[in-house]
Amino acid sequence: MIQLLKNIALTAGTVSEHLTESPDVLFLQVLRRLPSRIVRPLARFVARLAPNSARPLFLLASHAAGDTAGLTYRFEHAVRTGVDADRARKAAEVAIAAGQPAWADVFLPLAAGATRTPATLARRKWYDGDMSGAVVVLAGERGGMAKQRQRLESEVRVFQGWRPSLTASAVKPQARRVLHLLTNSVPHTGSGYARRSHSILTAQQDAGWSAMAVTRLGYPVQIGALTARQHDVVDGVRYERLLPARMKPSMHGRLQQQAEGILSLARDFRPSVLHTTTHFVNGLVAREVANALDVPWAYEVRGQLADTWASTRGEEARRSERYKLFTEREADVMQSADLVVTLGESMKDNIVAMGVPDSKILICPNAVGGAYLAEPLDHGAARLALGLDPNALYIGTVSSLVDYEGLDDLVTAFALLAPRLPQLKLVLVGDGTAAPALQDQVRRLGLSERTIFTGRVPSEQARLYHLALDIFVVPRKDLAVTRAVTPLKPVEALASGRPVVASNLDALREIVHDGVNGRVANAEDPGGLAEVLYELLDDEGLRKRLGAAGRQEVLATRTWQANAQAYIRAYENLGV
Repeated sequence: MIQLLKNIALTAGTVSEHLTESPDVLFLQVLRRLPSRIVRPLARFVARLAPNSARPLFLLASHAAGDTAGLTYRFEHAVRTGVDADRARKAAEVAIAAGQPAWADVFLPLAAGATRTPATLARRKWYDGDMSGAVVVLAGERGGMAKQRQRLESEVRVFQGWRPSLTASAVKPQARRVLHLLTNSVPHTGSGYARRSHSILTAQQDAGWSAMAVTRLGYPVQIGALTARQHDVVDGVRYERLLPARMKPSMHGRLQQQAEGILSLARDFRPSVLHTTTHFVNGLVAREVANALDVPWAYEVRGQLADTWASTRGEEARRSERYKLFTEREADVMQSADLVVTLGESMKDNIVAMGVPDSKILICPNAVGGAYLAEPLDHGAARLALGLDPNALYIGTVSSLVDYEGLDDLVTAFALLAPRLPQLKLVLVGDGTAAPALQDQVRRLGLSERTIFTGRVPSEQARLYHLALDIFVVPRKDLAVTRAVTPLKPVEALASGRPVVASNLDALREIVHDGVNGRVANAEDPGGLAEVLYELLDDEGLRKRLGAAGRQEVLATRTWQANAQAYIRAYENLGV
């Protein structure tokens, strides 16, 4: 009961903070956490109530429904018919939240004189990565805008090199104990990040180590898990939560609070090594806790989050203040870690280029375990379990539906194939910010009856979809982040005995070997992708041979059991 009251207080504080700064952003965040099968039809209904209105509710409804054309029409109509300063400011807020900064630039001059225009202008600069510029815009403001300035100042301070301060409190470490600091985890989050973390923890425990995890301050209450407990135990792995009734209002204050909480837990657990993951704020905390305990620590680079951020903003984002500081902090954390772990050779090359010695880097690729090690079901049995047509052909993916995954190119390729293959269907398993636009694209192409959007599904159901597909497709865009980061899902598809067609990018070629376990196609070339898919769809024997080869290779080289042994050897080399 006491924890529930703390959680309610924590939630109230978070909501109050967002309402003070930007209720529109809070509204969108709430919508993104609700099931898409409910949100999108409701949003479409609300949008139809006032097709010309540029009021925030209807702008947000168009965005939530994935109606990009409708949102653009509303913006255009507002400019043609005229809006007052306050309405223009609110339209600019929605444009920024919807990832359409060009429209924000149209409305901001019209918002001159509105009470909170400096707050919106600061958000516009922050979106571009002009962190210091956003702070300057708010200089001298009072009330809610002063709080916004203080929050941004704190984040700039962290990006510029601030670190937590802890008093040395070394305790005698217990052998073969590892404490993991995580951003999120099962059972509250089912992402690839959370599943990789859980696989590592369970494999380390199976190898004879005591492995415990602690998640970031405020998680999972801040993602809506109001009844979250102080800890969860999943498959024998203990996950500790840091859930105070109140979090500090600043970023650096919260990281200090988090570091103190983890140090307290670590004194009781007495790990012989700490292990954390990208991005750098986790490393800042883990480094200081490890120093206070006088134990080594590992930093696992699972992505290039500066490049992920830049990928949604265009090439100019890579020249921004935020990108520069982000990459500097990542390099600093990597260089100071005792061990740096990453997923593949492309990522390792980037880490070496940031000044980390090759000898300090361990590659532990994305891998499989559990049910993926069992003999896979045939297509018919998997489709029967999912209620799919056993006689159709299926292409698709299991993924986060975000722009850099290139799923719009897959939809276009499907549209090119559909007239030639009447039995072909497309399956997109997962959810994300690109889902509304993809659904709109499918509707415009007249392929709704042949396309399945499942939304988020449990992990055991995701495996069934792997097994139901004839071809698993990874059509990623050609970006810095996709050239370096190797995803988990195609590894699971290969373990399921299914061929993979992927974009011809360095990171993906580490997984997909053209003509051996799948095929590669040029990124952002739907026509070329369609032809590669057609060749495979036309040859069932080839699909089976490629799928069998892929499964054999994954079982030989990419299991969590093998990764756990690699981690343990690396820990022991640190003197653990």
